[in-house]
Amino acid sequence: MVMDEHSNVTLLKEIAELLNEETDMKRMLDGAVWKLLNGSNFESAWIFFINEKGKHQLVTHANLPPALQRNDCRHLQKGGCWCVKRYHDGDLEKASNIIACQRIENSIAANALDHGGITHHATVPLQSGEEKFGLLNIAAPDTVRFSKDELALLESVAFQIGSAIKRIGLTKQEQEMALVKERNRLARDLHDSVNQLLFSVTLTARGGIEMSEEENVQGTFRDIQHLTQEALNEMRALIWQLRPKGLESGLLEAIQAYGEMLGLTLELKVTGVIQLPSRTEETLFRIAQEALNNIRKHSGVSEAQLFLTVTSSDVLMVIKDEGRGFIVDERLQLPSIGVQSMWDRAKAEGGTVDWSSEIGRGTEILVRIPY
Repeated sequence: MVMDEHSNVTLLKEIAELLNEETDMKRMLDGAVWKLLNGSNFESAWIFFINEKGKHQLVTHANLPPALQRNDCRHLQKGGCWCVKRYHDGDLEKASNIIACQRIENSIAANALDHGGITHHATVPLQSGEEKFGLLNIAAPDTVRFSKDELALLESVAFQIGSAIKRIGLTKQEQEMALVKERNRLARDLHDSVNQLLFSVTLTARGGIEMSEEENVQGTFRDIQHLTQEALNEMRALIWQLRPKGLESGLLEAIQAYGEMLGLTLELKVTGVIQLPSRTEETLFRIAQEALNNIRKHSGVSEAQLFLTVTSSDVLMVIKDEGRGFIVDERLQLPSIGVQSMWDRAKAEGGTVDWSSEIGRGTEILVRIPY
C-alpha cells in the first residue's frame, strides 16, 4: 500500500485534536480508531488493555469482519496469542507485522467464509514513557505485511493514544483525590458538629432520667436517649462511609471494625493471599459496609459470616447471615436501593453481585471482582 505523507500529517492532526478534547476513555479510544481507519488504508482495528499479570481486555474495536465479531468477539476476548505474549515478555517495542495470529486463525477455522479476507495483522504497544497500557492492532483484507510507512503511521498514532491514556488516567486520579478530600472534609464537619450535638443530647437525656422522679418524665427522657443513640449510630456509620477508618491497616481489619461499630459479631474465613489493588479493596469494603448495614437493620440477628477467596485473577467475597431473609420479587431487577448500590460498585470494576434469600433462612450476598 502507498501512503501519502500529506494525508498522514492531516490524519495525525485530526487524531491529536480529538485526543486533546476528549475526557472519556471509551469515547477517546473509539473515536481514535475510527479516525485512523477512515484516514488510512487500514480497514479493521482493535485495542487490548493488558495488566501487569498479562491478562488482556478488549476495550474497543472497529469494522471487524463477522468471524471476529461473532459471539461478542469471543476469539479476541479469550485465549492467548503471540503479540500479547511478546508484549508481556517485553519483546514488543515498536510496530510490527504479526506473521501468524492464533486468534484470527481460530476465527477462520470456526467461520471460514466470514473472515473478510483478513488473515494477518500488525500490532504496536500503547505507552507513555516507560508506562505501557496495551496494544493497538490493525488489519486489512488480503494483506500479509504492512509497509514501513504504514508501520510508522501506526507508531505515531499509538504514541498519541498512549499519551492520551496517560492524561485521562492522571485526570481521573486527580478527580478521585479531590473526591477523597471532599469526603474527608464532610466527615470532619459531621463529626465536629452533628455528631457532637447528638452526643450532647444523649448525655442531657441521661441526666434528665437521673434528675426526675416521675415515671412518665423518665420514660420520655429514655425515649429521647434511645432515639438519639440510634441517630448517633447512624451518623457514625455515615462518617465511616465517607472516610473509612482502618482500611490502611487491611481490608479484613476495616470490615471487622465496621461490623463491631454496628454491634455485629463477624466470623471471617480467608482463602489465598490478600494483595489487592487499593481500588479493589475500597470497592469490597464499600460493598461489605452496605451488606452489614442491611444485616443490622433488617435481619434481626447480630452475627454474620464473611468468606474471602483470592485467586490469581479475581476475588470472591461472600457475606451470610441466618436472619429473617426476604422474598425476592422476580419482577424487580433488584430488591432494594442497597443491593443496587452494591451491584453498581461491582459493575464499575467489571465484577458481579448475586444474592439469595429465603424467609426465615437468612441471606447470602456473593461478590466477584476481577483485578
